[in-house]
Amino acid sequence: MNTISAKIDTRKYRTEITSKSGNIVISDEPQEIGGKNLGFSPFELLAASLASCTLITLRMYIDRKAWDVSDLSIWVDFEKNEDHAVSLFTTKIQISGNVDEAQKQRILKIAHSCPVHKTLINTIQIETSIV
Repeated sequence: MNTISAKIDTRKYRTEITSKSGNIVISDEPQEIGGKNLGFSPFELLAASLASCTLITLRMYIDRKAWDVSDLSIWVDFEKNEDHAVSLFTTKIQISGNVDEAQKQRILKIAHSCPVHKTLINTIQIETSIV
């Protein structure tokens, strides 16, 4: 995977995130906690990663099967229960096109196989160092 870099200066809490390929995303915190709401919050970025990966995975599969699906939409809600250390992603997928019930069930199964979904449901380890 390409390394992601991020930089923050004295502007609370605007963070510029850059990919190795040169794409830039701004992350920030809402005004009510001191940010200026200039971009996605870190948890919104996490939910956005799941949403985009799911839709890309579904589009690849649907195109390969040549199914009659024009549009896919997804809504992702994220809740974190600090007391129980439980995180819950709730996703809802809308399909525009001609699909039967068997195809819908297959789409649901494929949605659970996107790489970000698989990463989030497995054990995650983070190694941090100061350079």
